[in-house]
Amino acid sequence: MSLTIAVRKLFLTAMSFYKILFEGVNEMVDEENCTHDCSTCGSDCADREGGAPDFSVKAHPWSQVKKVIGVVSGKGGVGKSLVTSTMAVLLRRRGLSTGILDADITGPSIPKAFGITQKAQGSDKGIYPVKTKTGIDLMSMNLLLENDTDPVVWRGPVIAGAVKQFWSDVIWEYEDYLFVDMPPGTGDVPLTVFQSLPINGIIIVTSPQELVSMIVEKAVNMANMMDIPILGVVENMSYVECPDCGKKIAVFGDSHIDEVAAEKGLKVLAKLPIDPETASLVDAGKIEDFKGNWLDSAADVVAAL
Repeated sequence: MSLTIAVRKLFLTAMSFYKILFEGVNEMVDEENCTHDCSTCGSDCADREGGAPDFSVKAHPWSQVKKVIGVVSGKGGVGKSLVTSTMAVLLRRRGLSTGILDADITGPSIPKAFGITQKAQGSDKGIYPVKTKTGIDLMSMNLLLENDTDPVVWRGPVIAGAVKQFWSDVIWEYEDYLFVDMPPGTGDVPLTVFQSLPINGIIIVTSPQELVSMIVEKAVNMANMMDIPILGVVENMSYVECPDCGKKIAVFGDSHIDEVAAEKGLKVLAKLPIDPETASLVDAGKIEDFKGNWLDSAADVVAAL
């Protein structure tokens, strides 16, 4: 199947999901007037026999994924893609099979970090992820678009449908760890991932600004609501190290992540510096050449699952 057909299939299925969802809005139960007599209504609510509906989505029949790790944050621009990419690289260096599902449909950046320019290919069996030079499997919307700069102008439910298909239609042949790079916030896509994929744990990424407490709390509360295990917190842009004397300078002010994490009962997995060399590697598409041990403890936690 050609790339054009694969993209068309992805888009049409997502559009079907969008149509079905909004056709069903008018049939939703009116809780205020509910008689709790299920025989009188067609709504699929939690009070019906059998409990709450199951939103989980089956992986492709040929997929073999052992663990799924979500990388989330309460706001944008904190470095989720950097953490996702680096974690996949570190575990791959340990001899484990890793992949990245780029769920940030409208702002995909994972292919750029790995220097991937070729497009994903498909067949009548499904869509195949693109492999990086060290063998990390990637699936991202930019691997399906004709041009990397083409905007994805879709509404939330369509985007959520596409994320589901990255799980159900992509052939993840064998992954010890599949990392899901999620868009910021607590909207459609994080909700879809939490409900549809078998998430084994999440890593919360944040930054040192004062509003970190609110940001972390939003992510924590959502994870708790969805009964998703939290592996810990990574603080990015925590400091910059002087190249001459080695002194750590808190560019964005003193970090409060330890207090916030302790208050929420979370583990601080890592504090990442502002590192020009790493930034250059990402820009050059060479994140697999990353040097540094800042995320080693986080990799230890994930590898122990």
